[in-house]
Amino acid sequence: MKLAMVLTVAAMPVAAQEFTVPNGCTAFLTVQNRDCTVDHHFRCDADPAQKHRASFDETAMVYLGTVDAETQWISSSHISGGYTEKLGSNPVDPASFSELITTGADSYDFKTTSAEIGTTRYVGRDTLTGNTRVVDGVTLDETAYEITAFASDGAMIWSSKGNEYINRDMRLFFSGTSKVTTPTNTFDSDATPAQMIQPDALGFLSIKPKFGCGALMSAAPAYQENSHDNL
Repeated sequence: MKLAMVLTVAAMPVAAQEFTVPNGCTAFLTVQNRDCTVDHHFRCDADPAQKHRASFDETAMVYLGTVDAETQWISSSHISGGYTEKLGSNPVDPASFSELITTGADSYDFKTTSAEIGTTRYVGRDTLTGNTRVVDGVTLDETAYEITAFASDGAMIWSSKGNEYINRDMRLFFSGTSKVTTPTNTFDSDATPAQMIQPDALGFLSIKPKFGCGALMSAAPAYQENSHDNL
């Protein structure tokens, strides 16, 4: 799938528009989050084991990412931040969705490469808390997570911890609440799913966020998009 096929949607005004899935791809879920963003999840015939997500704020597409069957972050295009990352080869400790749901915890340690920002190392851990919630018929298992991003010289870029969610059947992570710490600032966010909209339901593929818009937002750095869910 060509990235540009999806990115053309970013130039469209958000009001009264729908996400256009690329040819050969099928959308299976729209998620309205509490932080004034909406996500669209889709698969493509070229590689059905991979899953893709396009995220919109009130004005445009802000993120496009791809994960594999183990939820490793294959590629991440941070559109508003102006950079793209790709998973590096030979991770020290690959992320494993299978290990998380089998043992209740999963650690990871891997690097990404980027033409714009260079090499970044991510080290973290996900743990199932045992709590669940149901959103529009979709059962979500809560996780506790912590993750730290390091520059190529070993300096911390940012760290984040909080709670997110997974769905076992879709083998996907969904955002939640987090506290992000940078060398100069700390801020909280809440991107918990408010609606999970299935195909043919009202609001499916809408690119207009519904929740949390217009609220006073904390001034966050450009790499705020690098929460655990959307690396």
